[in-house]
Amino acid sequence: MTTPTYAQQLLALLSRTSFKLGTFKLASGATSDYYIDCRTTTLHAEGGRLTGHAILELLEQNGIQAEAVGGLTMGADPIVSNVATASAWRALSSPGAPLLHGFLVRKAEKTHGTGRRIEGFCREGAHVVIVDDVCTTGGSTINAIEAAQQAGMKVAAVVCIVEREEANGRPAVEAAAAGAPFLRLFTANQVRADHIRQHS
Repeated sequence: MTTPTYAQQLLALLSRTSFKLGTFKLASGATSDYYIDCRTTTLHAEGGRLTGHAILELLEQNGIQAEAVGGLTMGADPIVSNVATASAWRALSSPGAPLLHGFLVRKAEKTHGTGRRIEGFCREGAHVVIVDDVCTTGGSTINAIEAAQQAGMKVAAVVCIVEREEANGRPAVEAAAAGAPFLRLFTANQVRADHIRQHS
């Protein structure tokens, strides 16, 4: 029997714990017959572990090399921590495996202390991966991309856990990322189908 991949295990957990059918108002103002709250999975002990390893595998499959992973608080916070930790675990068992450090982008610059907008890793010229939980219009993802670019970092790829496949989301993100690939672990339809399968 073949062992399920990290992504397959993550999809099963995500579909079970994060997907809800009903009537919901989205951040964009639109309404939807479903809602996906990825944080109930990315902040779950096992869900967090699977998230980190699934994203690392996705980056490896697409030949993405980077020094750090980051995104807009707070949807990206557990993703960033889990990917960084997963990279450290991999380096223990595979010496030489790349470490991905983490950074978080504030929604606005803090008004005290250093006044930084980016917390954690921040080095001009570094190649980084921007992550987000759900991509709908791409607004929060674009916010993080622009902050990383303004800090002088180069976006090597953009990754979301779930893409809702809205008409303007992906093109807007791809335009902001200036040619860097936009990758997803799952589409919303995949999550919906697995949710229905588990509850049938």
